[in-house]
Amino acid sequence: MPACLGAAAGEHARMSAALSCPVCKRPVAIDPEHQPATFPFCSARCRIVDLGAWASGSYVVPGRPVVGEGAEDVNGRDHA
Repeated sequence: MPACLGAAAGEHARMSAALSCPVCKRPVAIDPEHQPATFPFCSARCRIVDLGAWASGSYVVPGRPVVGEGAEDVNGRDHA
């Protein structure tokens, strides 16, 4: 294989070993040698944007509803 094709193949392998930043969708290297310090985000900005989304309640982990004061559970019992 010619050297130029070998180099191109190696570059393609590095590029294919990437995932998308969860915020901006830019490619982020998976290879530990090329990973940004902000992995899995591409930048500190995207990391802070994601943290803000969690803090504001934009992201939620699915689960059962929380029973609040004065609410009844599924059996009709009052928890006030």
